[in-house]
Amino acid sequence: MSANESGGSGRVIAGRYRLLGPLGRGGMGVVWRARDEVLAREVAVKEVRAPGGMDAAEVARLYRRLEREAWAAARVSHRGVVTVYDVVTEEGRPWIVMELVRGLSLAEVLEGEGPMTPQRTAHLGEQVLAALRSAHGAGVLHRDVKPANVLVANDGRVVLSDFGIASLAGVSPLTMPGEVIGSPEYLAPERALGQDPGPESDLWSLGVMLYTAVEGVSPFLRDSPVATLEAVVDAELPPPRRAGPLEPVLEGLLRKDPAERLPAAEAARMLRIIGAGGAVRDPGGPAWDPAAATAVQAGPYGGDRGTTPVPSAPLPVQPPERSGSGAGLVLALGIVALLAVLALLVWLLLRDTGGGDGAHGPSGTPGVTERPSPSAPASASPSEAATSGPAQNVTLYVHTLRGAYAGSCPPPATGTPSFTGTIEVAVTPAVVEYRWARLDGSTSAEPWRSITYEAGGARTRQLNHDESGSTAGGNVQDAVRLEVRTPLLKTSPWLEFSVACTEETPTDGASSPGPASPSGPPAGTTAPTAGPAPTGSPAADPQALPLNTGR
Repeated sequence: MSANESGGSGRVIAGRYRLLGPLGRGGMGVVWRARDEVLAREVAVKEVRAPGGMDAAEVARLYRRLEREAWAAARVSHRGVVTVYDVVTEEGRPWIVMELVRGLSLAEVLEGEGPMTPQRTAHLGEQVLAALRSAHGAGVLHRDVKPANVLVANDGRVVLSDFGIASLAGVSPLTMPGEVIGSPEYLAPERALGQDPGPESDLWSLGVMLYTAVEGVSPFLRDSPVATLEAVVDAELPPPRRAGPLEPVLEGLLRKDPAERLPAAEAARMLRIIGAGGAVRDPGGPAWDPAAATAVQAGPYGGDRGTTPVPSAPLPVQPPERSGSGAGLVLALGIVALLAVLALLVWLLLRDTGGGDGAHGPSGTPGVTERPSPSAPASASPSEAATSGPAQNVTLYVHTLRGAYAGSCPPPATGTPSFTGTIEVAVTPAVVEYRWARLDGSTSAEPWRSITYEAGGARTRQLNHDESGSTAGGNVQDAVRLEVRTPLLKTSPWLEFSVACTEETPTDGASSPGPASPSGPPAGTTAPTAGPAPTGSPAADPQALPLNTGR
């Protein structure tokens, strides 16, 4: 008699775990709330049942494999993974004893609240991805990532469940007689085609889950399992309508070829930035090269080449709710005071620099004002003048999106070496002056620009930078870095890039110009200047190591 019958409650499994009541049912069995009589604690017990239509040999093989997978899952130690405590055998079947997580599944949250915002989806996805990466590091594949297997705990944790138990379903979901185990809409294309899955298969399932969470619909779900699997393999991804800054992550994770799929480390970086209120650019194609995204090698420029590891950006902290009209009045007065201080800072800044002709930078991004800085460094930082609380600090994160180009010159916009940087401040409001500098000093005319961080707003800003290299032929080997001079002097590590021109651009019969110098403008021109380079810039000391970025 199966324990999911009415008489199952109160039954003791393996002389130790007393079943108290069912928590949920699925294709592979029933999850029970139970009490560990030895340790006097509540646990979750998974009663595993073989799918119908299997002969005795297949059932025995299924149960043995489930036991091995459950023990493998027990090796995963991560706060975002449901802990497996024990595997016991009762009536010839395995029972999996796990941590009891109190909360709702993501499927229940979406059903009750509807689609999530891109920022909340990214925050949740970052935590699920961290759990997956920990499991992959332990040699365990989940193979059934979906909203029903993600728990949003009452204590704020996001926990991935059913490790090891659902993984068997990913091995042969199309060959088990009479039953499709798992959700076909979340299967990766290579799994639907019967190929061996890998970590990239879990990343695909994560992408489908994130798409479902932010869009409110599953991208490949059709009327029947067979039609759904066909859509997974052949159908194009429906263009997201609500994803906003999350769209590059969805596109990267949901590439049909697992070799072209967005690597886990890059996906984690992008989700971290989006979850903190920032935005990322979709570099496309070769920008997802796993070697380029993770390698940090010593280069000839005195710094690191490739990318720098990106620490976790702090997430916005939600202020506690307060009751009573007095607390609300104090909060309102505080907001008004902060807005007044910010308005005064902006007015003083525009008066001192002669600005005030626009509230948007060149990219048109609201709230980010970019302007040429005066040639002489400012005597005092506006944020320092306005801050009397915690000390200000600036942290720089930089990353190579596309490090090399080879082809006709000038390079097309989609082929130029491309970089991204994130500037994080410790205290808002603040004004940060920055620029991208080249090691050879040829961009010394690059104007200093400024970013305004509003009081109470996001403390991170993302910047994108392209290097055209040579525009007239020849080869360029150089490096760039991100520099900040206000409110603190900070520089990032050098990021190398190269441009190799295989043929020159036609000039309508005119003779082709000579090779461009990698260290300055073409002959016969005068490079404009933008004031003295700050201390520690490439022009002042090309061999200097990068300054500490504050972490």
